[in-house]
Amino acid sequence: MMKQKLLFIGLAFLLGLPVTGQNCSKYYPMEEGTTLEYTSYNGKGKTQGSVSYTVNNVIDDGSTTKATMVMKYMDDKGKEAFTSEFTYSCSGNTVTIDYESLMSNQMLEQFSDMEMEVSGTDIELPNDLEVGMELPDANVIMKMSMSGINMNSQVDMINRKVEKQETITTPAGTFNCYVIYSENESKMMMTSQNFPSRLWLAEDVGMVRQETYNKNGKLMSSTELTNLSN
Repeated sequence: MMKQKLLFIGLAFLLGLPVTGQNCSKYYPMEEGTTLEYTSYNGKGKTQGSVSYTVNNVIDDGSTTKATMVMKYMDDKGKEAFTSEFTYSCSGNTVTIDYESLMSNQMLEQFSDMEMEVSGTDIELPNDLEVGMELPDANVIMKMSMSGINMNSQVDMINRKVEKQETITTPAGTFNCYVIYSENESKMMMTSQNFPSRLWLAEDVGMVRQETYNKNGKLMSSTELTNLSN
């Protein structure tokens, strides 16, 4: 369902187009106005909604380029569900994504009446991906308080690795991709959930497809690129 699909904003962290200006990223867009559109499906292939990503507020700061990604979510009837955004930067051979991108808007809305302290470890993606490469973990930790009651929540992106290269086709075209595996673990109070995922990432395009599974490996949802423009 749509809620499950949007549980981890971080699952869509590898979007991108070629950089203009500073050529410091292969997989994240740094040109204002660039828009990528995706369609989301449930495990049986039924359309659940769509999401568009638009780049704005690109700033060059010495050897680093910083940008903001604005995300707009639409339900299966084409009605806007909500919007969100996160920041990212590229410097040298690595793109760094704000750890707050791991939080979903639904999570934030659920705890909007609480005092919240957020910390975490940013997501990193190198330009020189190779099959077999292991990527650093990332996480976001939320400490919440309301009426004297304290609650902690944590989302971890772990076991990130480049599994293989594979050519796939979507409505936007045919792409040669790296397949990146990760596990997205959510901990809240006394409960814990783990959602493995795979992401197909193409140079000069970005995220082409993403799949999320349950703990038994059954497909829960997927997202694929349907249009891109700049």
